[in-house]
Amino acid sequence: MSIAVVTDSTASLTEDHRDQHGIVVVPLHVLVDGVERSEGEGADPEWVEDALRAKADISTSRPTPAAFLQAYQEAAKGGADAIISVHLSGHLSGTADSARSAAPESPVPVHVVDSQLIGMGLGFAAIGAARDARAGRDVADVVERLERRCAASSVRLVVHSLDRLRRGGRIGGARALLGSALAMKPVLHVVDGEVQPLERVRTASRAIARLQALTEADCGELPEWADGADVAIHHIDAAERAELLAANLAEHIDGDVDLTTLSAVVAAHVGLGTVGVAVSPRPRD
Repeated sequence: MSIAVVTDSTASLTEDHRDQHGIVVVPLHVLVDGVERSEGEGADPEWVEDALRAKADISTSRPTPAAFLQAYQEAAKGGADAIISVHLSGHLSGTADSARSAAPESPVPVHVVDSQLIGMGLGFAAIGAARDARAGRDVADVVERLERRCAASSVRLVVHSLDRLRRGGRIGGARALLGSALAMKPVLHVVDGEVQPLERVRTASRAIARLQALTEADCGELPEWADGADVAIHHIDAAERAELLAANLAEHIDGDVDLTTLSAVVAAHVGLGTVGVAVSPRPRD
């Protein structure tokens, strides 16, 4: 059986990731002062950075069911007998709902998975599913390993301000931090698909140091079924801090540390200066 893997653009996958693993990416959309662009077709992180600096009116929207149906039809034409469609948290977007709406019309069976993650937490899950499919595992096995990996993954963020999350309605339990002293920098994490507060520290440098310590702890306490972990650092307009964190982590954990820019849609909701880390345990072959 040939299994295609579909995800969405918030997975922050590079073109090399997509090409190497044959992953189909359905784009979300960004609207800036009335101008709408799709991720991968003009809505790049730099465009959103400029809009954030200009304090433009920014909003985002999910793909339509029709966009997913087109992706599923093209995958079937390419030889897929089944499709695994894995997407960002349903608590943060209706993207998975659009995928579910399209699935019954697909010419081949579609298994929709809500990762309850964002960024490379989702991206690594999609890559793992594509590798498992290429290795000849059946659909049920690929889905089971995918869901196990998602449940064990962590995504943490240090944001410069909670304002963008508040405006976009994606703030979740982190709402409790609103009104905190400006000197406090929140460390957030994604729990059960929602953005929740983890810690508050007094400076950005200390917040980044906490990201490093927490990431090292994750990599040192992996589930028994895991064979190492994939780690990614992503940021928006915080390259220097992200690069320093990546270099420090590379000295203390086994394996590579990916460094990438957050997708335009995620960047629109977390704001400039954000640094995030995703840790995704890899199931043994």
